[in-house]
Amino acid sequence: MQTLRKLTPALKRVLEAFGLVMAVVILNFLLIQMAPGDPVEVIVGEMGGASEELIAQLRQQYGLDQPVLHQLGIYLGKVLTGDLGYSYYFNTPVLDLLLQRVPATVLLCLSALFVAMLVGTFAGAFSARKPDGAGSHIVTVISLVGYSAPVFWIGMMLLILFASVWPIFPVAGMQSLRKPSGIAYYLDILHHLVLPTITLAMIYIAYYSRLARTSMIEVLGQDYIRTARAKGLPENKVIWKHALRNGLIPIVTMVGLQFGQLFAGAVLVETVFNWPGLGRLAYESILRRDYPTLLGILLFSAVLVMIANLLTDIAYRRIDPRMRKART
Repeated sequence: MQTLRKLTPALKRVLEAFGLVMAVVILNFLLIQMAPGDPVEVIVGEMGGASEELIAQLRQQYGLDQPVLHQLGIYLGKVLTGDLGYSYYFNTPVLDLLLQRVPATVLLCLSALFVAMLVGTFAGAFSARKPDGAGSHIVTVISLVGYSAPVFWIGMMLLILFASVWPIFPVAGMQSLRKPSGIAYYLDILHHLVLPTITLAMIYIAYYSRLARTSMIEVLGQDYIRTARAKGLPENKVIWKHALRNGLIPIVTMVGLQFGQLFAGAVLVETVFNWPGLGRLAYESILRRDYPTLLGILLFSAVLVMIANLLTDIAYRRIDPRMRKART
């Protein structure tokens, strides 16, 4: 009985996540059906034209001649069985396309998230040591610039800087044409990853530094920090060991809430740098009215956000001892 009670909250969260994902699937399907454009017209246009019989045959083949609700019912049935449909343009199962592009997007998003949390947290903690000092004002100005600049503009500036002025990093793609092997293969990917990661992480570095600064100033005013200082502990130990742990709590919370925005930003970054991920695929699918592929990407992003929220909750409990006590 006690085991069942422990499983009930987890089962409840799984059911809630499943219901939310299905609601997202239905909403996305209906919104895409309302969008202007016809995938058959795009296909016929790239073919150079077609007869009315062929157009009717294509509509019947893709099920576009059926009522919207009937199409929705068929699509939901396929999704529940793991079938995300067939791409109109790439002529490939959508699931295969997603599996090909997922690693590149996950690598980019996790790299940007890691850099943003690391740089933003330490910049905010550094500026919180002396809130009125010159270092704090410099961090504030840099964070405001990073927060205000659009992602695509940062990407274009980096392209101009490192393609024309200082050709240090590659500016397009994920790999070199020569395709090295062994350890050189991974180093080549990391070399291509630098500029997209900086571009995507910039706005979050600005946000997390501001958030970390505010949180650390509040934490440094707590009684236990004054007690630690009164015991004669070094200032660096007080800040980086005692204060930073509690100062991370709001940052970890915002990471989970903003993971969907991070994925949305990846669409622009992948387009600017021609990064072969889901964002680039989503952009191509929109232009070509490839609705099954676009629906698959939206479904994957919804599931990814759910997983990110779950991992954030776990990390929150690990950081905050009060959450562990409440759970027990």
